[in-house]
Formats: sequence, structure tokens, C-alpha cells
Amino acid sequence: MHLATGDLLRAAVAEGTDLGREAKRYMDAGELVPDAVMVGMIRERLSGGTDRFLLDGFPRSVPQADALDALLADLGLPLDAVISIRVSRDELVRRLAGRWICRRCGRSFHEVFNPYHGEECPSGGGKCDLYQREDDKPETVVNRLSVYEEQTAPLIDYYRSRGLLREVDGERAPDEVYAQIVTHIPASE
Repeated sequence: MHLATGDLLRAAVAEGTDLGREAKRYMDAGELVPDAVMVGMIRERLSGGTDRFLLDGFPRSVPQADALDALLADLGLPLDAVISIRVSRDELVRRLAGRWICRRCGRSFHEVFNPYHGEECPSGGGKCDLYQREDDKPETVVNRLSVYEEQTAPLIDYYRSRGLLREVDGERAPDEVYAQIVTHIPASE
């Protein structure tokens, strides 16, 4: 089971749920969503019954990692590996601040990697209607990276000290990054 917390949060925002409205305030400012909200969301998803899962974007702080440890112990689920994808700050800003989304079909474009060339929207009605999410705007991206350095970067040592950290060079070609990641995922039994 793949759990991308960013996708889960954006879906809650789009649906206008209480969680979504609360999370939107933090996401728009480039801040972390409160731990209790994130841990509760993960518990709900993992409690549905699975023995294999991939958490994408969680944990993002040492307290979240501690809460995840307790949650996984409570559910009897092991944590096999933590993958850290290393990318320079300048490259992260370039990648994140260049994203644009079509309001109608949800397709994602990028100013450098996947530019929009005026294609017709697959949902009909003419050309794609592009917008940039608040959390992809350059000033928000810079704030997100500052929050990362302060709150998330300590997880590297947290998981390294437990022998779980696997590092990947994220500035390589996408297929090479994927190949590196796959080598760190334990085979299913």
C-alpha cells in the first residue's frame, strides 16, 4: 500500500473536510500539518489491514517518527527501511517551483521538465486551464525548505542510528533514481 500523505491531505482539502480545512492553513504557508492529524490519518489507513506499506512524505519530524514507532509497534508492523533521496537546495527549488496543474483534468506540467505546449485538455472544453498550487510558488517552496532543514533533516541521523537509513542520489536521471530505490526495498515474501 502506497500512502502519499501530501496526496491524502490535498484530497481532504479538495473535499472540504474538517481535516482538509485545518490542513490547508498549514500547507498554504509551507508549514507542517500538526502531528496528531498526520498520525491519526496514517493509523486509519494502516489499521485497514496490510503487512506491506510505503509511506511517502511521512514522518517529517522526530516527534512524528517517535509516534510512528509507537503506532507500528501497536499494529505489529515492522519498519524495514527509510529511503532518503538527496537533492541540492537549488535543484529542489527549480523542480518544485516549476510545477503547474490543469484545473479541469488534473494533469501536471513543469516549466522545464514537462512544458505545456497548448495541448487540448483531455476533459474537453479547449486548452488546459493551468494554475500553480500555493505550496508550489517559489516563496512557499523556500519556506518549505527552511522548515525541512529545521524539522525534517534531523530524521537522517534518527534513522541512521537505527540502521534503517538508505540514501539515494536524487539528482540522477529518473530511471537511475528508481533503480537505486528498488535496491533498498525488501522483496516480498
